[in-house]
Amino acid sequence: MTPNDEGERRWSIGELAKATGVTIRTLYHYEEIGLVPASERTTSGHRRYTEADLRRLYRVRALRGLGLTLEEIGRVLDRSSDDLGALRALLGAQLAELDLQAARIEQLRERIGGLMTMLDQAVMPNPERVMAALELHSVYESYFDQELRDHLARRRAELGQVRMDDYRTEMLTLLREARRLMLAGTPVDDPQVQEVATRWEAMTTSLQVGDQEVDEQLMDAGMELWRRAGPQLSAEMSRQIDWLEADDLPALMEYFRRARQAPEAP
Repeated sequence: MTPNDEGERRWSIGELAKATGVTIRTLYHYEEIGLVPASERTTSGHRRYTEADLRRLYRVRALRGLGLTLEEIGRVLDRSSDDLGALRALLGAQLAELDLQAARIEQLRERIGGLMTMLDQAVMPNPERVMAALELHSVYESYFDQELRDHLARRRAELGQVRMDDYRTEMLTLLREARRLMLAGTPVDDPQVQEVATRWEAMTTSLQVGDQEVDEQLMDAGMELWRRAGPQLSAEMSRQIDWLEADDLPALMEYFRRARQAPEAP
């Protein structure tokens, strides 16, 4: 490190690399793409970095630590120092991506946790059941592409685990009540059935992502999944819910459908 004629400090590329922990190769790359060029050169052509270059390099490192790309960092740093709009937009997009990744990880965590619970609860785990559960996840991903799964992951993250647990409790309560009414032969236009159907409709609506086009895509994917893999879904749910028979779920879904279409009582 050497001062110039005005006493301001200057760094060679080796000194800058040592002082900042950035490799010389990285500094060469930063200069090639115009991100952190050396402001000065000696008469023999050697690079000399100024204090402004050093500050810019530290800013690059800080923004890289936030997950921004070098191209994004360059756009931010090339703006006026008091223009933070671009940085805020990039950080907002980065935060949204991190939220999505967290939601994906939480979904994967729940899936793995469910499989581990399945293995731990049985003295002699049934390999066929475990593989059937894995197969069902694969079938699900065949009908819900990554974009739709991301929408669902974001919605789950928005609602939070407590509300999702509440929804699951509500779902089981409604299924149990609907099954009782169905087995008792209660007509679908009966007020009791209508009340359960209305609550079921409200619950499913509250789980929607709030974008009509996306919600329609999710509905279509769900209907296709049910059409193709209904027996597998019913069998898996009946294994998880001790009072639910494998044939109950298709019958209950039909019961709800007929209840929604039943004419209102005069």
